[in-house]
Amino acid sequence: MKLERLISIIYKLLNHEILSAATLAEEFQVSQRTIYRDIDVICAAGFPVISHQGTHGGYGMMQGYKMDKSLLGSYDVASLITVLRSLSSVFQDERVQSTIERLQTIEAEHHPPSLSVDLETRRTAPHVLAHLRTAITQRQVVQFDYINADNVRTSRDIESVHLYFKYGNWYVYGYCRNRQEYREFRLSRMMDVELTTEPFQAHHEVPGESQVDWWSSMPRELEEVVIRVQPEALAEALDQFQQMDREFHEDGSMTMRISVYKPLEARWLCSILLSFGSGVEVMQPTGLRSILKEQLQKTLRLYEEI
Repeated sequence: MKLERLISIIYKLLNHEILSAATLAEEFQVSQRTIYRDIDVICAAGFPVISHQGTHGGYGMMQGYKMDKSLLGSYDVASLITVLRSLSSVFQDERVQSTIERLQTIEAEHHPPSLSVDLETRRTAPHVLAHLRTAITQRQVVQFDYINADNVRTSRDIESVHLYFKYGNWYVYGYCRNRQEYREFRLSRMMDVELTTEPFQAHHEVPGESQVDWWSSMPRELEEVVIRVQPEALAEALDQFQQMDREFHEDGSMTMRISVYKPLEARWLCSILLSFGSGVEVMQPTGLRSILKEQLQKTLRLYEEI
């Protein structure tokens, strides 16, 4: 604990002009006398700590003293800090902030961040992410109820292996004891997540990119879906179907061609198309038009008495 405190004090002194003993004592929850002893140890280790007297006095590093920058360039450091800041906001981990401070000491100059990353934590309860991260690091079994793609609710016990963010959503990969095989679970569909005290001993391999991104690598025959987008729905359609073939027309509408695997079975596609209301019309395939018409008729029957 003392060693970690000493290292943290060194990085704080490197990142600040002057820090008082009182400030450091409050930060590390120790007495000022302990801080004085820590500063003596740091000086004995060869770090050029200077004492500043007066009302606003304290401790700081000698002007011009820098850590070795040979391992990382400024661009590398800035990129790492950007990613770490996003993770810090997700997991609220003080250790991440400590790492950021260390990286900042090897930046040539401190500049306002030119890039930020939003991992959209509003979609996932912070305590769920915290539970799963703890489960992975402490090797503890997690219990939860899960709604699968067929809308069936089941109870699961998993040995968590890997937590990752892709396609705008958080997922956890692990060994499912109920199915006795490795599975991927989307956090938004997990309910009543509980971190148990039961440890697991099995050694699980962290999945490589080919395992995590298995859907993208599957050999599939794609079919073309053609939609006509009205002017009031252009922005939303472009958000939903990025990098798709599109053609704009003189009346302000747009035709989009979307490549989809088995579009007549793709419920996710129907949900998106129905969300546009009258802003989007499916032109092809005709089978998809029929499915959407049937869905709309079912919805209308729910409101017949109004």
